[in-house]
This record gives sequence, C-alpha cells and structure tokens, in this order.
Amino acid sequence: MKKIKTNINGLFIIENKAFKDDRGSFMESWNKKKFEEIKLYANFTKSNISISKKNTIRGLHFQNKPHGQLKFVQVLYGKVLDVVVDIRKESKTFGETFTIELSDSNNYGLWIPPGCAHGFLSLFDKSIFSYKCTGEYRPNNEHTIIWNDKDLNINWGVKKPIISKKDKKGISFKKYIESKEIYG
Repeated sequence: MKKIKTNINGLFIIENKAFKDDRGSFMESWNKKKFEEIKLYANFTKSNISISKKNTIRGLHFQNKPHGQLKFVQVLYGKVLDVVVDIRKESKTFGETFTIELSDSNNYGLWIPPGCAHGFLSLFDKSIFSYKCTGEYRPNNEHTIIWNDKDLNINWGVKKPIISKKDKKGISFKKYIESKEIYG
C-alpha cells in the first residue's frame, strides 16, 4: 500500500496491491493497521455501495460543519472520474479541485478529508463504487454544489449526464462561499 499526495491538503491517493491469477483477483480494501502505518487514521461508522449507469454524475456532495465526513472511496467494478473540491475556507488549498480516474484495474482508492465536496462520473455501465465514511449521515446538514458550476469549471467530459433531481438543485460555489448558514 502506498500513500500519494495530491494538490489538496489531506487528500491522498491510496495505491492498493491486487493479486491476480487465472481465477480472477484479490485485493484487501481496508486494513486499519496498514493505514495507520502510513499515518492515516479513521473510525469509519458506515460503508456504502452505489451502482451507477454510464454517464451518471453523483455529487458534488458534502455535509456542513461540524458534521463533515472523512471518506475512503474505491471502485470495485468499472471506472469513474472522481472529483474533489476543497471547500474548507481556512484551507490553503480552498477552492482547488482534484480529478482522478478510479477503476477496478488501477486499484486506486481516495482518502478524502472532511470539508471537501465530492462527486464522480461513471465511465462504465454499472460501475460499483464503495465508500467508507466517518460520522453519521445527516440529511439536514447535507448539501450539493452544482456539478457544472462555472467558477469551478470541472471538465467532466460528458455533455448530457444523468443527474438526480436533488443534485440538479445544487448551489453554486459562489453561493456556498457567501453562505454563513451552510458553512457554519
């Protein structure tokens, strides 16, 4: 297992080893001791799986302070374009974005600190996406920054994505910056 820094403070790519043979492959997706050896600590309280059709965008989701969640995400099957935005106003990397392709063939995971908005685009039919989270899901504290925000200018690479009704109602990054209610 290898921890790779990104341009966003506290956001790391986790390079996992997979063992492959004629039967298929095996990969250890979570081992607390190994993560602690690379100085990443978490008390995950839940684990989620989503299955997404090709060209589906989920996000950019976050929970406001003090209910932000640390997430560890991986693709179990398929391929996604994963996107993280640092929305921590006190962070040196505030407003920066990071994108990476996560897939079942590259075995990368992403360690996403609290205070970041997160989303992904499925690049494969029936991409299976796994994420572990700290803290509790709090619907009253959950928010979405609109996926096609002009100020963030994220290149999703798809013109007509499949978007949920909830995600279509996401706020602009500018509105997030101006809001004391959402940020805390």
